[in-house]
Amino acid sequence: MNNIWIVDFGSQYTQLITRKSRELGYSSFIMTIDECFEKLEAGAKPRALILSGGPNSIFEDETNYSQIFDSNIPTLGICYGMQLIANYFDGVVERGLQGEYGHARVQAVNGHEIPGIKSSINTWMSHFDHVKEVPQGFVTTLKSDNGLIAGIENKEKKIMGLQFHPEVEHTEHGKDILRHFFHDVANLEENWSNEIMLEVCTKEVEAVKGSKVLCAFSGGVDSLVAATIAHRVLGQDVYCFFVDNGLLRPQDYTHIETLQKETDLNIEVIDAKELFYSKLAGVSDPEKKRKAIGVTFIEVFEKKVHEFEKEQGIKFDYLLQGTLYPDVIESISPHKKGGKSVTIKSHHNVGGLPERMKLKLLEPLKLLFKDEVRQLGEAVQLKHHWVHRHPFPGPGIGVRILGEVSPQAVKKVQDSDQILFEELHGQSLYEACWQAFTVLLPVKTVGVKGDARAYEEVICIRIVNSTDGMTATWTDLPHEFLAKASARITNEVAGITRVVYDITSKPPGTIEWE
Repeated sequence: MNNIWIVDFGSQYTQLITRKSRELGYSSFIMTIDECFEKLEAGAKPRALILSGGPNSIFEDETNYSQIFDSNIPTLGICYGMQLIANYFDGVVERGLQGEYGHARVQAVNGHEIPGIKSSINTWMSHFDHVKEVPQGFVTTLKSDNGLIAGIENKEKKIMGLQFHPEVEHTEHGKDILRHFFHDVANLEENWSNEIMLEVCTKEVEAVKGSKVLCAFSGGVDSLVAATIAHRVLGQDVYCFFVDNGLLRPQDYTHIETLQKETDLNIEVIDAKELFYSKLAGVSDPEKKRKAIGVTFIEVFEKKVHEFEKEQGIKFDYLLQGTLYPDVIESISPHKKGGKSVTIKSHHNVGGLPERMKLKLLEPLKLLFKDEVRQLGEAVQLKHHWVHRHPFPGPGIGVRILGEVSPQAVKKVQDSDQILFEELHGQSLYEACWQAFTVLLPVKTVGVKGDARAYEEVICIRIVNSTDGMTATWTDLPHEFLAKASARITNEVAGITRVVYDITSKPPGTIEWE
């Protein structure tokens, strides 16, 4: 799909441009400037181009952009991208003595109007340099309250520039402004929908017909949707192995049992609880725990696969993964000479299994965001609550126990997490948050139980809202909910005297405690 190319110059908001354009119904894909040049040289051409913002200054940029600007491609430059446009066409860009950061009002000037948008809107700025004089053939369309040029346009060349970020929620009418560029300036037709997403993913799977496909199945949204689409195309050539590492929540076991009964997926559970516990005995450092869990997972999975291949007389060719577009984007360097990394980061390829087992990767979801995967899951008739489950980390409860992992510690987290799960559903709050879980803290505190002194451990409740996990805010839930969850945990979970609520956002904290 050569609809919209988004050239990433290192902006923290680049993913949001893609998300917003797709929400508006337009396919878009992120690439480096070098990739853009390579594709243009090979004869490919997008219907529109977006140049993102970035942390650098155009005064240090010596790249020749004639290949882009001489191609007559409708172009939108955002922040740094607008400065590139102005500089290339002989406008004047000035080094900023003071930047504009955060909220800023901008007003339409020179009779410029975008249908349905007020003449003055609140926007989100993040820049230092600025355009002082527009190039010949361009007009100033927007100015900020402090008199700086905030928007430029050349109607003949179909080029727009915006000094602010329309892709962020802080900008009023941001989607309307992007829609104006796509529809009115670039004259694009909508071409992104659930049906098209399913078609793209299905074609990816159809290319491996006749092969045996292995899936390290977690039951999470990504692996479930990927496995479902693969099964629709490949049928019984898809084999799902679910490793029970003993670090799962009660809801995970129930979910897998339900999927075994209510779907056509071939899911086999491998019970490896005791082995994982033995490998984690005496290990308290979070990174060592993660490594121990990852290495043990590979050992268990690899052994099972070899035994299965020998017993069944088959040979697996592909490893099916629920890799998403953010995983792919993270492996792309925005720097001009950095290019694309050779492989996706190791934590996105199931602990190195493809390399270890000499399997080729099958990643039908690799062009989609998490919210698109959820939409796709419902489009293939998966139940709503299956595809709207909260994210769960690969190491599971292992990183929700601060300190050594033991069966007793795991049970405290499992029991408290189940109570939290039940109360969120019981009070219709589960989908009001992005992720909710409990953490066992390595401290003891004095309490009173049954009129007697108790000296027991602490459970922390962690509930956050996010769109992609890159940033998150703690969820301000009703006090009545927190009070009931706390009371149930201290009364029903053996060994817990106190419950605390984590109100740290990300950043500065992370979502998980380890």
